Amino acid sequence: MSVSQPSQTPGQQLFFDVIQERRSVRGYDPEIKISREELTEILRQATLAPSAANLQPWRFLVIDSPELKQKLLPIAFNQQQVIEASAVIAVLGDLENIRMAEKIYGLAVDAGLMPADTAKSFIERYTGMYSSMPPEAIRQIVHTDSGLVSMQLMLAARAKGYDTVPMAGYDKQKFMNAFGISDRYVPIMLIAIGKAAMPGHPTVRLPIDDVTFFNEMP
Repeated sequence: MSVSQPSQTPGQQLFFDVIQERRSVRGYDPEIKISREELTEILRQATLAPSAANLQPWRFLVIDSPELKQKLLPIAFNQQQVIEASAVIAVLGDLENIRMAEKIYGLAVDAGLMPADTAKSFIERYTGMYSSMPPEAIRQIVHTDSGLVSMQLMLAARAKGYDTVPMAGYDKQKFMNAFGISDRYVPIMLIAIGKAAMPGHPTVRLPIDDVTFFNEMP
């Protein structure tokens, strides 16, 4: 029996356009400056990403000062997008994110999303769980959740008409030292954001049959 394919709504098509138009852009127009208000809105949309127990372990250091971008340049192996882009967003993971549990669940209570006794139970449960969890397990959760928010950030930027490139090529320890970031935080990636001076290169993807398997691996 054949299964009919549902037609795409205009909203769905716009979303797919954003996905398909996103490119890793390395050449930016240095004259284009994104306002802090607009950067904040992009970050706000990014933080709608899911996270374990809704603990939202991501933290963002937005570097938009020309002087600090010059300071970052050699740390990022002289990649020119660091100084040409409007800003560089350092995505960090908070290894002590459990400290925010009381605030997060308190806000849920205030918003009418859960009863106070449920929030209290969640806070106690996750605080106990995290206190007994090996540090490497917490680090893995933080990396996973911060990866989710990073991708959502790049899509939100594209939806706003801006371009991005995720950067893992930088000296993470030098970055932490240079910007006075404590060991409470783990560096995930840098994301340059701005307006492309030249389009990002199209890329190819493996056929879906090469990467997807149903019910069992070959």
